[in-house]
Amino acid sequence: MVKKSAGSNRPSKPPRLSTPEGTAAAAASSEAALSAEQTKAQQRLLNIFNDSFREVLGDDDFSIVLQKVKQALYNRDFEAAFSSEQHLEVYAARYSPPRALCYDRILSLIAGHLEQLSLADEGEDEVERGRASPTVDQEEDDDDDGHKDETGHDATLKMLGIGGGAAEIVAFGNYLHDAGTSVGGDLTLLDIGPWGEVVRTLHVGLTTPPPLSKYASAAAKASNAALVEPSARLKLTFERQDVLELNSEALSKLLGQTPLLVTMFFTLNELYTSGGVGKTTAFLRSLSAGIPSGSLLLVVDSPGSYSEAAVGKEAKKYPMQWLLDHTLLQPDKLPTEGCMWEKLESRNSVWFRLVDGLRYPIELEDMRYQMYLYRAIPNPNSGSSD
Repeated sequence: MVKKSAGSNRPSKPPRLSTPEGTAAAAASSEAALSAEQTKAQQRLLNIFNDSFREVLGDDDFSIVLQKVKQALYNRDFEAAFSSEQHLEVYAARYSPPRALCYDRILSLIAGHLEQLSLADEGEDEVERGRASPTVDQEEDDDDDGHKDETGHDATLKMLGIGGGAAEIVAFGNYLHDAGTSVGGDLTLLDIGPWGEVVRTLHVGLTTPPPLSKYASAAAKASNAALVEPSARLKLTFERQDVLELNSEALSKLLGQTPLLVTMFFTLNELYTSGGVGKTTAFLRSLSAGIPSGSLLLVVDSPGSYSEAAVGKEAKKYPMQWLLDHTLLQPDKLPTEGCMWEKLESRNSVWFRLVDGLRYPIELEDMRYQMYLYRAIPNPNSGSSD
């Protein structure tokens, strides 16, 4: 089994970053050494990927398909990289594991904000909660006993992952695991690529006890459990759509009526680049108009020159962060109906480094990212009331 490698010339410790711009950012940039228990938890997530895509990793054509995906990503041809289920399976097996660990780390750092979004489950039906086209069929909850359903949880965290796939569901599943059995999760993933089968596979991996050797001891068999139990604790919907083509009504249905977490992990710069600054800005305005007050928007993307978009006839390049703030933090750029935004956390460049000792069949790499967290707040100029 081979652990990741990010190159022999990488520094032994991540650089110290001055002037942290938020509690979560400061913690993320320091990357304190993980405890044995935290390392064990990360290994468990890698095991879920390994078990879920064992056949993919062992396929004779894995390296050939991976090279095609790599070339498409290098050319920034995202349609070619993510247009087929085979490409997505290989991508999920190769690139999603370290991203899932990174996203899990980020979610744990903003856990204080997420706890405020855990909603009392008052028996809302699926239409009211903006759910449609479930990838994983769930039994209807006919229980009407107060705030608790048959799974026993009395709070629900909703998340809409725009451009989301394999890494998002695993990170979200581990957040639920850490939050305890009283918290359930309602996850909607939306992407233009055919991620449905991949996320269905990982949902099974998250909610099913891991396979054991036939030589496993009785104690190991007795303690073997799924990361998320019961499976109904993690509700999953996958929507295959282009978010830039959604009308206001369709977007509002996805968002629902109650506060939620909206994520764009390594997606926003792709929207600016492929869809254009105008259409992406229009989407952010529609998001602001339709999102429930109190919701969170978490944006994670590549740092530096990898996240720049050209604007105007002269194709002048602007950083993704500047374009995002220019839209969200200037009230005159937003529709009068809906919400405004306040920035809670900000970090321009953070290294996420995999610890020594993790095992996976192929090499995995460290990654660097920028992260911004916003909260939707009432617009005093809005004619609607909260």
